[in-house]
Amino acid sequence: MRIGLCYDLRDEYLAAGYGEEETAEFDPLSTVEAIESALHGLGHRTERVGGVRALTAQLARGARFDLVFNTAEGLEGFGREAQVPALLDAFGIPYTFSDPMVCSLTLHKAMAKRVLRDAGIPTPAFHLVEEEEDAAAVELDLPLFVKPVAEGTAKGIDARSRVDSREALRAACRRVLARYRQPALVEEYLPGSEFTVGVLGSGRRARALGTLEVSLRPGAEAHSYTYQNKEHCEEFCDFALADAFQASRVEPLALAAWRVLSCRDAGRVDLRLDAAGRPQVLEVNALPGLHPTHSDLPMIATAVGMPYAALIRTIVESAALRRAPAPRAAPESLPAARAG
Repeated sequence: MRIGLCYDLRDEYLAAGYGEEETAEFDPLSTVEAIESALHGLGHRTERVGGVRALTAQLARGARFDLVFNTAEGLEGFGREAQVPALLDAFGIPYTFSDPMVCSLTLHKAMAKRVLRDAGIPTPAFHLVEEEEDAAAVELDLPLFVKPVAEGTAKGIDARSRVDSREALRAACRRVLARYRQPALVEEYLPGSEFTVGVLGSGRRARALGTLEVSLRPGAEAHSYTYQNKEHCEEFCDFALADAFQASRVEPLALAAWRVLSCRDAGRVDLRLDAAGRPQVLEVNALPGLHPTHSDLPMIATAVGMPYAALIRTIVESAALRRAPAPRAAPESLPAARAG
């Protein structure tokens, strides 16, 4: 197949003046090269495209692809991960990972939690704080956990995210609102172990790839898999395959969340145990990082013995099931409606 590669290259944004945290979700060149190398090894031809603006320009010039391998995160708004998928849908070009609705839903953690809760999937009790004054209306019991409602790579999460007083809650919400210009998600704090489950496939074909338990080393920021802990996970975190008992508890729950949210091809579900040891879903990552050694999904694959090239092949094969057998070119403009 002729496969276009869509991505946001971190170095390009840094060169344009964006900061380290602003670009944390974007791909380093090494990730793009690893994906491309794997696709070449599978016999595919590739073309590097870039982000949504580059894709728009290429499509306007008439470029078409059999499939797009999409890791573009976008820059602004709750729909930023949906931009490339929406554009590709308009041109009838299949692509890897989830559709625009799912990308927007899973990015907005409060919306996703409402869907999960409605489906009976356990997730921590929460309150959405859209203005600082709203923090006074939070009736959840302390301790609580505060984070931006629509960020990835643990952006906005640090040692101050767990709060033990109403004053600290208000201050944490104020930081999120000011720095990220989006609501703060306030959740019941879960004190138990944290797990991340890799998922492959879509719908009934979806399966758990494996589960890693995340634990913090001495010197790591306290309480959670924070932005600093995640960015420097080789220094601050240990990842171990969950034992059979824990996997049997978290993986069915992760698969249920994956299917309820209609996620596709590959991704991760993050869970944590509550005070009674019961697993609850924290969030679902429908557009996973794919750095071969630093991103969680490839780390899970490595832990269960799946080579990186096999992971990429599985993603492409899942997405290719959505290719139309005989794609039709859409007209440039629709005919005018006839008068009745």
